[in-house]
Amino acid sequence: MNLARRTMNAPALAAVYERAWRPTLFYLASGRSTGADRRFAVESLRLGTARRVLDIACGPGNFTRYLSEHVPADGYVTGIDYSPPMLARALADNAGPRAGYVRGDARYLPFADGTFDAVCCFGALYLIPDPLDAAREMIRVLAPGGRLAVTTSYRPDNAFGELTRRTAAVSGLRMFGGQTFPDLFAAAGLVDIDQQMHRFLQYLTAVKPAAGAPRHEGRSATSNSGV
Repeated sequence: MNLARRTMNAPALAAVYERAWRPTLFYLASGRSTGADRRFAVESLRLGTARRVLDIACGPGNFTRYLSEHVPADGYVTGIDYSPPMLARALADNAGPRAGYVRGDARYLPFADGTFDAVCCFGALYLIPDPLDAAREMIRVLAPGGRLAVTTSYRPDNAFGELTRRTAAVSGLRMFGGQTFPDLFAAAGLVDIDQQMHRFLQYLTAVKPAAGAPRHEGRSATSNSGV
């Protein structure tokens, strides 16, 4: 297990992750506040009509609990994470009537095809072994007509981007190029693909077409901010 994954499995980090660690690092990486990221999550997943939501690599559950406050009265958000310390903190601090947690591997999600109306993974794919397999699993468990939202690392396609890739790799972090996930989503048949860059993070959304929906070009213009 590399340094980054060992750190994420540390009980001490679970205790301070959402209060200090994540807000600070994500602001430095993207220039965006936790509030802005939460609004992105709610708006991109269209939670007002999503009754079954999956939050992958949910950590201590702060986002999971927040998402659960925006689903319909009969909605439910499931958080899944591989780290026992993170899940223990989630159960202690962020359980609720519409939020629950399970332990599992993002590469082998323990759910049937098309189980969820919305699936998200915020700030974790760069830590997961075989991240493209994990992304394909997200698509598999997403129901037709459902929405996908991802926040992950970004490196520009230039010498500086290559330097960030090599530097991050020392600790086990992956820095993804701008085409990696849009191309994967398009190849899987997703549509309405949107991508925004904010410094070293990319924010992506996509839709799995409803059964019988006409196929059309699913790529939207990419916007950049702070890169």
